[in-house]
Order: sequence, then structure tokens, then C-alpha cells
Amino acid sequence: MLTKGDDFPLHQTPEPMAYSGSDRNFYDRYFFNGYSADGSLFFAAAMGIYPQLDIIDASFCLLIDGVQHNIRASRRMGSERLDLEVGPVRIEIVEALQKLRLVVSGNESPVTADITFSARHAPIEEPRFIRRNGPRMFMDYTRMTQSGSWSGTIGCDGVDHRLTNDRHLGTRDRSWGIRPIGAPEPQPPPSGTLPQFYWLWAPLNFPDHATFFHSNDDADGNGWNRRAVVDALAGSPADYDDTAYEVRYKPGTRRVESLQVELAPDGSAQLLVEPTGTDFHMSGLGYTHPVWGHGMDHGDSETAYDSIKAAAAEPRDTLHWHIQAFVRATLTLNGMQHHGHGILEQLLIGPHAPSGFTELLDPAS
Repeated sequence: MLTKGDDFPLHQTPEPMAYSGSDRNFYDRYFFNGYSADGSLFFAAAMGIYPQLDIIDASFCLLIDGVQHNIRASRRMGSERLDLEVGPVRIEIVEALQKLRLVVSGNESPVTADITFSARHAPIEEPRFIRRNGPRMFMDYTRMTQSGSWSGTIGCDGVDHRLTNDRHLGTRDRSWGIRPIGAPEPQPPPSGTLPQFYWLWAPLNFPDHATFFHSNDDADGNGWNRRAVVDALAGSPADYDDTAYEVRYKPGTRRVESLQVELAPDGSAQLLVEPTGTDFHMSGLGYTHPVWGHGMDHGDSETAYDSIKAAAAEPRDTLHWHIQAFVRATLTLNGMQHHGHGILEQLLIGPHAPSGFTELLDPAS
């Protein structure tokens, strides 16, 4: 089966581009977020391509005035992986690894957008994520992450919000590989333990730097996938391979109150991340959503809209387990402080010994 992709020199196997290995959970995904300097406007978008399921889906969410607006769309793909338009959401690659355009055309929601992401630096490659569920492959994927600035217009309820490169920053990523998608596994491997997934991801923007820290921990608190990078925009990125971190939680919850990262053992490089109270709910993009989960089949074409009142979101509800918190951040390098902002993504399920978690959702004391 030949598609537009076959005209590009991107083949990785002797087969046409329509075929992507043999694992039904193969995916290829775009993610974006952006925010004003004070966090009063926050938006995120995603588009997922699932060649084995022949489905493509997309979402755009806007958090403003205490309400999170969620637009979601899905369609059958017909094996054409280069048609990056799903319902009202469209992605254009203006200049690869440098500039991408995101368009949300008129739909049944009060939200539209025509905005452009411009890179602040070259993307970084995160360590390959490989994790098994017993004998079964659970995750095997690569992600690149890149911070940038936004320009253009987002409309909501008839009001246009102008984005400018000096005031609206954010992060985008591209990931591809294997992770659970579509309908639930009909016969998962037998397991006698609680589900466990401890995930912190903190891409941050500073005037002259972009920083990245993430950690996937097991139940004992060992980081099975962890990386920290400080990218001086006028120089070369610095990798920190021996990081340690400490989390303080809001009492009675699993929400992070502060994250202190020791990038270097000698104390010469540190990150302090402090959420401001603005939480974006990743279920708007399909994560943990029972109906609009990634790769679910909604027929030939379907678009939906709903909204979340942020103050009423219940953290123990599945829809609100997974968040991105807008944060203030302080980067200390050789005694000099740099101040910026960004997000701290949190998905904290099951036991985590350093946090004192022993059950599925037991809170911090």
C-alpha cells in the first residue's frame, strides 16, 4: 500500500511507509503546550497516529478564567500518515525542528486558534523508555523535547488573545514507539501487585536557558528512566547524569508542593520548581479518559467538546490523576540564580517508598 510518505526518504524497512512493524500498540505523537508569563492563559494540544489501528486523533485544550475547554477529534486514517488534520485540528510543519503551525478552525466549542511554535534551541533526545509488564512489552519508545515561543491568536467566547514570542513560551515533544493505546488489553499478563507509575516531567523556560528534568521511578524510588539537561541558548547543552531530587507534597494529597533537584552532586547546579496552583488536566488530551483515550475508535470522523471547572476537579477522580502544573522555577548555576517558569507534569499512581505511598492513591501525610 503506497502513501504520500513513500515519496520521502524516511523508510526504515523494505516495506512501504504504511507498515510500522508488527506491534498493534505502535504510535507516533505530537504534543504542545504554551502559557502566558503569569499562567493566566494555558493551552495544550496533541495529535496521535496509530498505523496498526488505522486511526488518527487530536485534541486542543485551553485553560482560562478557571475553565478548561477540551476539543477532541478522531477519524479513520486510511493508512495516510502525512495528512495531519483531524476534525478542526491541523498541524503544519513549516520548518522541521524549527517552526510548526497549529490551527483550530471553527467548531462547536467557543475556541479557535492559529498559532505558531518557534524553537528556542535544538531538540534534546530523552533516554529510550523501555518497560515490561511481566513478560509483555509495556513501553518502548523515544521522545525528543524542545522549548520554544508562540505567536498568533487564540479565540475564546468571541475574545481574541494575542500570543507574542516575548511573552508566551512553552514546550513541544515528539514521541514514537510502543505504549498502550486503543481498546484495553483483552488478556494482560497476570499480576499480583498494585499498578505503579511514578512520573515527573519538568520542561522549564528561563531568559537565557531551557532546562529539562524527568524521572520515572519504580516502587522503591529507583529512577529507571531519568535525565536532566540545562541548555544555554547561546551555547551547548549540559547533561547531568547523577541527579537527585526531593519532593514536598501538599498535605493530604499527591500533588507536588515543591520539587528540589540537585543536578550536580557538588551543589553547583540546582533547580527549584514551585507550582502556583494552576493545574491543567491531561484528560483533556485523552490521558486516562474512559471514552477519548488515545487510539480509541470513534468511526469515520467524530468531534467532541466539554469543559472542566478547574476548582471543582477531584484529584482522586481518574480524569484528574494526571496533570501539568504551571510553575515558577529557579535555576542556580555556580551561585548565580536565574528565574523562569514552565510546567511540572505529575502522574503518581501506586506505591513509591520515598514518598511513603503504599496503596493505589493514598495521600501524603
